[in-house]
Amino acid sequence: MPLPEKIGFIGTGAITDAMVRGLLAEPAAVPRVMVSHRSADVSAKLAADFPQVLVSRDNQAIIEGCDTLVLAIHPQVAEEVVRPLRFRDGQRVISVVAATSRPCLLEWTGADVRLTQAIPLPFVARRKGVTAVYPPDADTAAIFTVLGSAVECETKTEYDLLAAASALMATYVGIMHRTTAWLTEHGLPEEKGRAYLAPLFAGLSETALLVGKDVDLINLSREFATKGGLNEQVFQDFNSNGGSNALNRALDRVLERITQ
Repeated sequence: MPLPEKIGFIGTGAITDAMVRGLLAEPAAVPRVMVSHRSADVSAKLAADFPQVLVSRDNQAIIEGCDTLVLAIHPQVAEEVVRPLRFRDGQRVISVVAATSRPCLLEWTGADVRLTQAIPLPFVARRKGVTAVYPPDADTAAIFTVLGSAVECETKTEYDLLAAASALMATYVGIMHRTTAWLTEHGLPEEKGRAYLAPLFAGLSETALLVGKDVDLINLSREFATKGGLNEQVFQDFNSNGGSNALNRALDRVLERITQ
């Protein structure tokens, strides 16, 4: 599936920065990218790093100059930014605006656009991201496949569930932080703890990825938990002390917030 000749970004924050860097990393996946002037420091750095980037102070000019647009605006100002703009019927619009419903976005554009929603994560900058896309759209999926991989959701429920699961990133890193702190408290230098734990966690994630759907994750967990061994002990302590229940409650709460 060929990618667009030019992709425009309305809003130039961290996710736009990551997507543009991923798209334009060698070999560049698209010939040209247009970004809005806001935020000035991010857009200026992108233009300095990549000759393919054109910075525009006029969002309408980006819409008129690109067939594929990415809305990457803070949800608090999304309506204020999008509603005055004039979109074209049939124009492809990818929204990465958090906590903003599809019906609202379609109303604000005021045109019969081809709207998809996506949840790109910062890893797309290294072409290592996995991105949920809704509804299924081959052209949108092709963009995010270049940036890692895409999961096309058949329903809004599937999309919302993956959005909730993506809220575990800080917890994942937080577990590494707490474990590193525990090691430090017991006498191991922090840099050694981090140098050990980060590859350990990365290796576990890679193993889960490589075994694919043929192995249930709970069975994979048991492979790392020798009967009567240390891994089994820690998992049992975690579960019996409410860890699993706390995780379920946290996911339920974030899903409720997403679907309000």
